[in-house]
Amino acid sequence: MAKSIDYGNLMHDAMRGLIRKVLEGVQSDGLPGEHHFFITFDTMHPDVELADWLSDRYPEEMTVVIQHWFDNLTVTDDGFAITLNFGDNPEPLYIPYDAIRTFVDPSVEFGLRFETQEVEDEDGDDLEEAEEITPDFSAKGDDDTPKDDAPKEAEIVSLDKFRK
Repeated sequence: MAKSIDYGNLMHDAMRGLIRKVLEGVQSDGLPGEHHFFITFDTMHPDVELADWLSDRYPEEMTVVIQHWFDNLTVTDDGFAITLNFGDNPEPLYIPYDAIRTFVDPSVEFGLRFETQEVEDEDGDDLEEAEEITPDFSAKGDDDTPKDDAPKEAEIVSLDKFRK
């Protein structure tokens, strides 16, 4: 039996499961109402799949917006695949849940932030990265987003404007 309850990993699994369930709903029914997502992920994660030109342009992290135009959303237990439009070029992506750093739905001011920090042993040596999960409900959305069905270019945005 474990010496203590690992609340950090339990919370990690629960929050990744929440993202999976939300995306499963979008996969089956589309985006409801004004909902849309800003998802920032680690482009260096070993299981992320994206075009070389995107990984060259965003060597550490990238934020994608799932809103007006997306295609081929496929949700699995470990991550999701999606095709987004970058400068009129549809590009397939695969993003494992473990690579996600932030998930924000500004239409309802909901957000999750997964932060990593170094864990040290008693001698001060770095052992591993530990994740801190921080629910972030401070996102603010734009209410004057144009409403049309024409394909839009995928946006890559800084989430700083959503932080207090």
